[in-house]
Order: sequence, then C-alpha cells, then structure tokens
Amino acid sequence: MLPVVIIADDHPLFRDAIKHAIEGLMPNCSFRLAGDLDDLRQQLREIEYVEMVLLDLTMPGTTGFSGLLSIRSEFQDVPVIVVSATEDPVTIRKCIELGASGFIPKSSGVEYIVDGIKAVQSGQVWTPPNIDIDADIDDTSSELLAKIQSLTPQQTRVLSMLSEGLLNKQIAYELGVSEATVKAHVSAVLLKLNVDSRTQAVIMMNRIAANQPLTNIVE
Repeated sequence: MLPVVIIADDHPLFRDAIKHAIEGLMPNCSFRLAGDLDDLRQQLREIEYVEMVLLDLTMPGTTGFSGLLSIRSEFQDVPVIVVSATEDPVTIRKCIELGASGFIPKSSGVEYIVDGIKAVQSGQVWTPPNIDIDADIDDTSSELLAKIQSLTPQQTRVLSMLSEGLLNKQIAYELGVSEATVKAHVSAVLLKLNVDSRTQAVIMMNRIAANQPLTNIVE
C-alpha cells in the first residue's frame, strides 16, 4: 500500500491545485483530501501510513493554532506542513515552535512548495527563504509558547479541544477516558499555563493566535 499525503483545506480549488502541483514530485504516494479538522482526524486514524499532512490553519473545526496542536499531539509521528494565506513572520515562527515541520504561504510558487516538501521529507524544518522569521516575539507570547511545549501530548489534546469549545463530557468521549480523568488533565493544563479557568486558557490561545497582547486576561 502506498503512503498517503493528506491535503487538509476547506477550499476545493486550492486542494486540487496543491495536489496537481505535487503529484509529480511524489509518484510513490497517494493523495487524500480533507475539508475540516474532524475529517482529517478520522483519516489519520484509519490510514496505516501517512507520509505528511498539508494543513490549513483556518479550516472549519480550528481556532488559531488549535488544529495544529490537535494533530501534533495525537499523531506525533506524522510531519505537518502548515499551508496558510498569512505571511506573518511571527505566525510562521509560532507554528514551527508548536511542532510544524514546515510553513508554506499560499501565495508561494510551485518551486517553493516543492522545495518545502522535499526539505520536510529529508527531515528538515522548512520556512520561506524570503521571510525572516527571527523577528522578536513579545516576551509574554514566548513564555506561553514555552508553557504549551511543556504540556504532555494528552494535555495538549485537551487544550486544543477546550479551544474548540468541547465540554468535559465530549472530551472524555473523544479520548475514551472518564470525565474525572479529563478534569485532572484540565487542572494540569491550567496549572502549567498559570491561569485560573478554562475560559482564561482559551482566551490565551485565541490571543496568541491573533498576535494580541496576553495581559489582563479575565473571565
């Protein structure tokens, strides 16, 4: 069975364009398309070997970096290349720090897409060479990113589900654990993020996604 590349984007024309651009580069792979985060998760659970995922940050089911966090925490062995309309250096850097193997702006030419995929296939981390991602991230955002990186995979999945608005009962069902276990994970997440409530944790995630200041977070 051929390894699979999943292109996850809610715009059919863009999905088809990306597929057409990389088919010749990866003749020994098959391609699957996903239009939202739930579809992507389901395919990743069902397919035996996924070569990589090309992930849109803003497709349905995602808020900010929640989709990236969710996929990286549940499917740690699958490389994820973010493909996004943004070319903001801070956003690109955050994606890499949160576990993306590469970042390709949607405005990129085919040669950049090919270069990015080849680099990730060889085990490298790829970002656009024409964009300087060494721009400073504010100290508060850097601190939060470090805290998120300190979460266990299961805690990261819980945080991403909180960002999606899921209740404890729904999270427990998704993870196949008890609500008591979910509450324990939530408590651990709040402790590591140094916030008092799940609402504050979600606000922090939303603000870091929007590159907004993280001060004065209240209920």
